[in-house]
Amino acid sequence: MKIKFLTAGGTIDKVYFDAKSEFEVGTPQVAELLRDANVTFEHEIESLLRKDSLDMTDADRTLIRARVAADPADRIIVTHGTDTMIQTALALKGIPGKTIVLTGSMQPARLRVTDAAFNLGTAVAAVQTLPAGVYLAMNGRIFNPDTSRKNVASHRFEDKS
Repeated sequence: MKIKFLTAGGTIDKVYFDAKSEFEVGTPQVAELLRDANVTFEHEIESLLRKDSLDMTDADRTLIRARVAADPADRIIVTHGTDTMIQTALALKGIPGKTIVLTGSMQPARLRVTDAAFNLGTAVAAVQTLPAGVYLAMNGRIFNPDTSRKNVASHRFEDKS
């Protein structure tokens, strides 16, 4: 089973620029995270965007959807910023025959304390075991994008109820 990773940017890929005293989206971190985890499954990584999810547009979501739909892989993980991850997940609904899992992190992967590796690992397990559909993998849980939300104050995803 081959897993395709599509990267769209977000906090998971952010790096700190001292001269600006701020974070910016840098190169995708998926390859490094998978290498550090010593994974043995077949995979491919493709960088689509390098954007903060607050800067994502409907055109960006259309691009992601088109690329997911056209890819021959039936197991796809999209790394994405958490602020608009749910909107992108909803835009991916209805693509037949594919298990699509979106994940990201609340802290950049390059920081010593980060949730990036844990969330990516959760996404890898989910994409291999869940039926076709669109899911979010965050905070050690799998969420349905129709019934979940990001709780900004608590730095986590949760069910709307």
